[in-house]
Amino acid sequence: RVVGDNLGGFASDRILRRTLNARLARRTLLLIGFIGSLLCLVPLVFTPPLNVAVVSLAFSFFFLELTNAQLWAIPMDVAPTWSGTASGMMNTGFAVAGIVSPIVVGALVDATGGFAFPFGISVAILIAAAILAGVMRPKRIDPTPLPIPVA
Repeated sequence: RVVGDNLGGFASDRILRRTLNARLARRTLLLIGFIGSLLCLVPLVFTPPLNVAVVSLAFSFFFLELTNAQLWAIPMDVAPTWSGTASGMMNTGFAVAGIVSPIVVGALVDATGGFAFPFGISVAILIAAAILAGVMRPKRIDPTPLPIPVA
């Protein structure tokens, strides 16, 4: 986890310094992360042996961690004045997903008798995320001017 988080932030910042293009820097790492993760999850749809499943999950998680820095940096790039609010909303979404997904996955495993279908859904979600990351065109919102203090 630590390696993927740091590598994603370092690589994105390096692209940003070289190109001065925040959208390119963030998008590149988002696409690498989402596509890499979904490719690593594909074998899990076919119920591989345990050692293949462990390696696939480990690499999938690594690729997802590459996106972490981008997900936190994009609100600061787009709306620095409201980045705290955006980050709080994003963190709330992560928490809700962390509560709901084990329940949904458990129900799907009970209904289907295996993990193939839930991993297939994960692959589909990552495909959608990669498409959205590829077409996103965020526009910077100028910060709200600070009020002039009255003496």
